[in-house]
Amino acid sequence: MDEATFEKKLDDLVNEIGSMPNPKKKRLMLLAKKTRKCHEKLKKSTDRLQESLDYLRVSVKYLLFDLEATRRENAYLKKLLEDNSR
Repeated sequence: MDEATFEKKLDDLVNEIGSMPNPKKKRLMLLAKKTRKCHEKLKKSTDRLQESLDYLRVSVKYLLFDLEATRRENAYLKKLLEDNSR
């Protein structure tokens, strides 16, 4: 279920609860509010996790680039040392 569908269904539920008798209405409204807050917290956590994963991907790509450059430099320096020792 996507974000818009969830919000629509939760709004429909809140509207439906609004037409109920008072004793049940108050408790169900409280549960609906808690559900909305939990959903918002979950969405924020998911967004932060996605940002962290994006940052990790970029960092790994940079490290791989750096590793390849270091390997090329090492190969070049080894060749220089071998040529100088001859």
